[in-house]
Amino acid sequence: MFIRPLSTGLLKRMIACKYLYLLMLPLLVYYIVFDYFPMYGIVLAFKEFNFAKGILRSDWIGLANFREIFALDDFWVAFRNTVIISFGRLVFEFPVPIVVALLINEVSRSGLKNFYQVVYTFPHFLSWVIVSGIMVNFLGAFGVLNQLLDMAGFHKVSLLVDPAHFRGLIYSSSLWKDMGWGTIIYLAAIAGINPTLYEAARIDGANRFHQMVYVTWPALRSTAVILLILQIGRTMSSGGGGFDQIFNLYNPAVYEKADILDTYIYRRTFAVGSSYGTSTAIGLFKSVINFALLYLANRAAKRLGQEGLY
Repeated sequence: MFIRPLSTGLLKRMIACKYLYLLMLPLLVYYIVFDYFPMYGIVLAFKEFNFAKGILRSDWIGLANFREIFALDDFWVAFRNTVIISFGRLVFEFPVPIVVALLINEVSRSGLKNFYQVVYTFPHFLSWVIVSGIMVNFLGAFGVLNQLLDMAGFHKVSLLVDPAHFRGLIYSSSLWKDMGWGTIIYLAAIAGINPTLYEAARIDGANRFHQMVYVTWPALRSTAVILLILQIGRTMSSGGGGFDQIFNLYNPAVYEKADILDTYIYRRTFAVGSSYGTSTAIGLFKSVINFALLYLANRAAKRLGQEGLY
C-alpha cells in the first residue's frame, strides 16, 4: 500500500525532537513493563490457576470465580467499606487542599508563605510505614497519649483498635500527610493567574475575600474538576493512601470498618492462601467499576460546562 508523504513528515519531526522522545522513553518503558505487560494476567479471573500449567495453559472456568466471590459475606463488607471510605475522602479530604491553597495565597510575606508550603508538604515524603509507626507510638495502648491519660488519672483509650474511631484516624492521618502535596497543584494554578485581574478587581472595589471568590476560585475550578474526576475514578481503590495507609494501620479488631477491597485481595491471596483466580476476579471487578465511575464523572463534568479529562 502506498504511504503518503505525511508519514515521512511525521518521521522528520520525530527525528528533530529525538531528545524529547528520549526523555519520554523511561516513562514509556515503565508503563509498558509494569502496567501494560502484566495485563495478560487478567485471564486468571476466568481460569482455575494451576502452577504446573502456568497462566496461559490453565483451564478456563468462565465466571465461576466471580460467582464465588459474590457469594462471600466478607467480600461485601470490604466492598461497603471501600465505598464509604472513598466517599468520606471526597467529603472530608478533597476540599482541604483547595482551602489551604487559597489561604496560603493570601499570605503577603513571601518568606512566611514558603515556610507554610514546606511545613505542609514535608509529611508527604514520609512513607506510611513511618507514619503508622508514629501513630502507634502516640495512640497505641502504651503510647504517649495513654501514658499522659494514665498519669492524669483518666481511663486509657484504644483508638487504633476501636472500630468507631478508626475511620476518623484514616481521614485525619491522610490529611496530615498529603494535603500539602495536593496544595502544590492548586498553588501552581494560582501562580498562572494574570495579576491584572486582581488589579482590575481592586479598582472595582473588591476586597481580598471578593478577589478570592471571583478571581482566584474561577481560575482553580478547572483544576479542581480534573482532580475530582481522577479521585472519583479511584473510588474502588479507596483513593488517598489506599492500600498502603490502611494496611499499615488496621488490625483484625477493625476489619469490619476498615477492610477495603485492596487489603481483602492481599489477605485472600497471601494470608489465607486463596486461589489466584478469585483474587484476580476481585481486582478486575474493582477496575471495571473504577473505569465506569471515571467515564461517568467525566461525562457529568462536560455536561456542566467543564473541559473534563478528554
